[in-house]
Amino acid sequence: MKIKKRTTTDEGQAVVEFAVILPVLLLVLFAILQFGVLFNNYIQVTAAAREGARKAATSRTLGVAGAETAATAAAKSAAPGLNASNMGITYPNSPTFIQGSDVKVQVTYPYSISIIGLVVSSGNLTASTTMRVE
Repeated sequence: MKIKKRTTTDEGQAVVEFAVILPVLLLVLFAILQFGVLFNNYIQVTAAAREGARKAATSRTLGVAGAETAATAAAKSAAPGLNASNMGITYPNSPTFIQGSDVKVQVTYPYSISIIGLVVSSGNLTASTTMRVE
C-alpha cells in the first residue's frame, strides 16, 4: 500500500489566526485598563467627599467660609491622583455649621473612557457624604 504525500500544508495557520484575534485581544486589554483607571478615580472621589465632610463637620468654630475653605482643602488633598483644578466641590444644603445640623459635601470629577483614541463614554463621577456637625 502506497502512502500519499500531502500536497498542501498548514504552515502559517497559527500566525493567521493570531493576526485575526489580536485586535480583539488588544481592545479588551485597553478596555480593562481604562475601566481600572475609572474605578481608581471613583475611589478617590469618594475618599475626597468623605474627608471634606469630616473636615467640615469638625470645623464649625471657623465659621461658614472658614469651614468650607478647610473642607475644600481637605477634599483636594485626599485625592492626590486627581487633578485638583478639575474637582468640583459643593455644599448642596447650604450648611449653617450649627452643632447637630448636617453638612453635605459633594465632589464631582470629569471622566472619559477612550479606547485607542476613540471616546466611548464621558461624564462626571459624583460622590457625596453627609455628616453631623460636632
